[in-house]
Amino acid sequence: QEIEPFELSLPEYQPSISPKIHEVRALLQKAKRPLLFVGKGVHISGAYKEVEELSLQYNVPIITTPGGKGAVRTNLPGYLGPFGLGGTERASNYARSGVDLLVVIGTKLSDMSLAGFTEDMIPRQVIQFDVDPVFVGKSIPAPTLAIIGDAKANLQALLTGDAAPEVAAGNAVGHQQAKERGSASEGERNPLSAATAVRLMRNWLPADTVVFGDDGSHTFYAIEHFDILKEGTFISDDVFGTMGHAIGYAIGAKFAGKENPVACLTGDGCMMMHGTEISAAVCHGLPMTFVVLNNGRLDMVDKGMRYNVGRAVGTVYEAPANIAMFGESLGAVAFRCHTEQEVESALEFAAAHQGPTVVEIMVDPDEIPPTLKRG
Repeated sequence: QEIEPFELSLPEYQPSISPKIHEVRALLQKAKRPLLFVGKGVHISGAYKEVEELSLQYNVPIITTPGGKGAVRTNLPGYLGPFGLGGTERASNYARSGVDLLVVIGTKLSDMSLAGFTEDMIPRQVIQFDVDPVFVGKSIPAPTLAIIGDAKANLQALLTGDAAPEVAAGNAVGHQQAKERGSASEGERNPLSAATAVRLMRNWLPADTVVFGDDGSHTFYAIEHFDILKEGTFISDDVFGTMGHAIGYAIGAKFAGKENPVACLTGDGCMMMHGTEISAAVCHGLPMTFVVLNNGRLDMVDKGMRYNVGRAVGTVYEAPANIAMFGESLGAVAFRCHTEQEVESALEFAAAHQGPTVVEIMVDPDEIPPTLKRG
């Protein structure tokens, strides 16, 4: 039976302000080599402007967790890149350069966030902003000042209402008229690098496209190589980490804000689990892009097993999926891409198409993903 639309009244949210904010200010003023470590909690609280202002006002460099990817623009002065799985050497080098104050905002500091964290990176003092005290002070053996409550509200209190500098977020990449769809030839080709594939995504997706990264090596390539032109435009789940979740997340986000461009970055393994959800996007005529990196295997598991135990079991598909054909069977327009030119043409088409587009990119099965720091 159909249910008539109704409204549900919810309690009004009242963010709590920590009574220890003055201690944070004193520690920041005294620090010689501070560092901000930003996680997914910044996305949840929407504290993008506050993090930027904190960094600029106190001249503190920033690194992000895998889940914090997208909370900071790539071109923000002082941004050193991601740390942990998919992290950069620049971020790691600064972390081991004698940090005396580590300001952690909105992260549990899980094994994915601290992958590659070594003893020489332990700071003298940690300040940890989190809405939940359960994991505060549990991961890094250093004195920890807990700031419990909403990150945005507490950072606003810390900054005493000073106006944040206006910084241009970057312009969307221009698009030419959509080309006629062409079919890729299936001859012997050298597969593309996954790193190249995510860079091509950046070149062709508008700056304000919200990209949902699925659970797999494809997203960690993006964490390392996909530039953020506007805060809040890259979302990945590094806590539950369930394969295929981003497909449904992206479709739900497009339903919620149909005027905003939305894309999903996923892999062949994730598509085999929840790819049928693309049918919902087709049935409702949602203009959105699904970029699928296909290397015929569960890549993150495969490379992790080989690296840690010298062999892998059950990670390579004997009959790899043809994702483009799968997308077409659900009613989407789909491309199978082997070259940079084919990827560019497919993404160009997707930008103008008034419905879902599946862009399958055949990538190198032997490329080593940035996920091997995890012990």
